Amino acid sequence: MVDRANKPGALSVSKVIGRDSGVVEIKDDRVKISLPSGESAEVLLYGATVISWVADGAERLFLSKEAKLDGTKAVRGGVPLVFPVFGKATEGPCAKLPQHGFARISKWDVLGWNVLGDEEREPSVQVDFVLDSHNLTVEWPLKPEANDQPYQPYAFSLMYSVILKRNSLETKLRVSNEEPEESEEPKNDRAFDFNALFHTYLRVADVTKLGVTGLKGVSYKDKVEGGAEATEERDELTVASEVDRVYANVPGTVVVKEGDRTLYTVERQNLEDVVVWNPWTGAAKIGDFSPDDGYMNMLCVEAGAVSSWHKLMPGDSWEGGVTISL
Repeated sequence: MVDRANKPGALSVSKVIGRDSGVVEIKDDRVKISLPSGESAEVLLYGATVISWVADGAERLFLSKEAKLDGTKAVRGGVPLVFPVFGKATEGPCAKLPQHGFARISKWDVLGWNVLGDEEREPSVQVDFVLDSHNLTVEWPLKPEANDQPYQPYAFSLMYSVILKRNSLETKLRVSNEEPEESEEPKNDRAFDFNALFHTYLRVADVTKLGVTGLKGVSYKDKVEGGAEATEERDELTVASEVDRVYANVPGTVVVKEGDRTLYTVERQNLEDVVVWNPWTGAAKIGDFSPDDGYMNMLCVEAGAVSSWHKLMPGDSWEGGVTISL
């Protein structure tokens, strides 16, 4: 890993750390967080993918029944992490990377955990995960000495935090450009561009009964229509067919409603964009999407920084996050 001052080592696996305010169970391939009030979250080390969030007695994330949880491919469902490219780049260092980059298909280390807030009245638990340019576990070569390989020799470091509270799940990503001091190359040549996105699959009872607010007046690219640009004119976005839209520079909170009842609020920190996706009947053509009609029980509302590239200079860091509340 990239050396950092006072950096704690990755935690060993197969241990249970407990307090009255919460329990963190670390296994070989995943971490489970539990609160005494019954809420829980489960995070695969592969991709640092949140695969379960139970709150108010119900599962809140959609996970395909055919999702691969063995590290053979990106997880279909939950909250996969998109970095350093959204979709597929056509040029530049990310052009050789797979769809949505490598963060979701690399094994992350557990960096540590902590209890936040009031342990008795409002307990919450944070678990931190880390991935950097020296511990990638992807199968294609990404070594600094291979100059023609993608996204190298950038010395990046990612820290991902999952924070479980009684009525919310918060995820935060910190991206650092940790340029080695011994580098003889001009520092400006070691800047890199990136996208980041939390690809959240929300579980719902019936997607056709939902309305998504907070997008009116926002410009978007409609990927169903080949990237055509338009402006959202409706107070509530509804789903009655395939939807795949990238809303740029969304000004405030996005709310998922069922009638007059709020199901989820999506609050973003330093993430200017929102992607809304539902494959509709096209789900049957997605190999690891199951059941075929599962699209009726999910809606992706994805907070991200994807409508433009973000440049990170050597020594700088960027942080963005999203809080989903009931």
